[in-house]
Amino acid sequence: MDDIRRVLLPVSETPTFRETVSWLVNEFDPDEVPEIHLVYIATWRGTDPDTETRVAEAHDILDQAARFVEIDYEDRQLDGSTESTILGDDTYLFGPEQYASVLEAYAARLDIPEIVLDPQYIPAGNSTLLEPLEFELSQTNLSVREARVTRPSRPMQFLEELTTARFATVFALALGFYLVLGEPTYWFDLVTGVASATIVATVLGRISLDTEPTFPDTPIRIFRHVLYVPVLLLEIIRSNIAVSRVILSPSLPIEPRLTRMRVRVGSGFPLLTLANSITLTPGTLTVRASDADLYVHTLIPWAREGLFDGSLERWTRFIYYGRRAAQIPSPRDREDCTIFQGSEATEPLPDPLAPDEAQTDGGTPMETLELDLALVDATNRPAAVQLSPARGIFADETWREGSAGEVSTTSTSATERDGGEQGQWASLIR
Repeated sequence: MDDIRRVLLPVSETPTFRETVSWLVNEFDPDEVPEIHLVYIATWRGTDPDTETRVAEAHDILDQAARFVEIDYEDRQLDGSTESTILGDDTYLFGPEQYASVLEAYAARLDIPEIVLDPQYIPAGNSTLLEPLEFELSQTNLSVREARVTRPSRPMQFLEELTTARFATVFALALGFYLVLGEPTYWFDLVTGVASATIVATVLGRISLDTEPTFPDTPIRIFRHVLYVPVLLLEIIRSNIAVSRVILSPSLPIEPRLTRMRVRVGSGFPLLTLANSITLTPGTLTVRASDADLYVHTLIPWAREGLFDGSLERWTRFIYYGRRAAQIPSPRDREDCTIFQGSEATEPLPDPLAPDEAQTDGGTPMETLELDLALVDATNRPAAVQLSPARGIFADETWREGSAGEVSTTSTSATERDGGEQGQWASLIR
């Protein structure tokens, strides 16, 4: 009886996808029954206005990929089958770890042992995610292979092509900002403004924008940003008043808490806009962004409640996706918020944020060393003793005297505080 060999193949519209399909089909032995599962990872948000269009595009790509597979089956006279599906359309995916998770879950559900990647596969439309995705998949039970296509892989690009639209957009923004600070009617400011804007657009035009400017979408986004400025200023004023009241009134509570909020704004500029807006608002500070999770330190309960209400998140979605996209439940209603500290904590503080796990420069966990007091000068002066030249371990010495002014013990212990490149230090008490 022929063996069924199941392979998972993520698809996207790349120049080498056709070659990837041919390479994969040619990898099957004549006595095997291939079963290729074509999957498309959803890059849209369910509440985005253009969801229907992007779903239709995904189905078109899957149908085209299925036709390629059927043609290659016929060429090799293989009695194989093809399955097509869209993954992640029922959840909010963000980052290579979550993409790898849905791929692994799909493969586990259908007992698929291996996955093949197009060397120019672009998950979520971002070429910089391919290598992190391969790394995350390598941590799973899947056997990961990259198709050996004749066309060389495209190098990872962090710089976009400097198109006319990118240059003109950055030039206009730079010139407008320059003239706001200067005198628009003064010829010198006009000349120097044009020169400065030209330099800025030439140097930064390839990295300043995460998407190609289009009309009328880009002007509309700029206009929405202008509308957002007074809203943000109002939030800053309200937060200043709230924090000032707490500082001036000792009876009001100050409850510093570290929180985590999973946001639904997308990556790139939308996430940057939201994270900076939170930081600019007194009482809240974005300390870390990990995929769709923002770790925010809140100073007072009022700030924390306002954060979980999601007002800034809705405004960010309005700026980048439109009014319809802003009509989503708050992080509290979605249960996308977590408190790590205090009586209302819902989860323990995660690594590497937990204080008892933190190492100042990535050293080993704490160890205890037994030291002989003969190693140091028997005086009451502070001293530093190198315990191990090979390991670079040092000891800071603090003296504890007995009733007669003598050292009360003949040996003591020291604790390594961290194990970094600049040596390990131990606190010595005798």
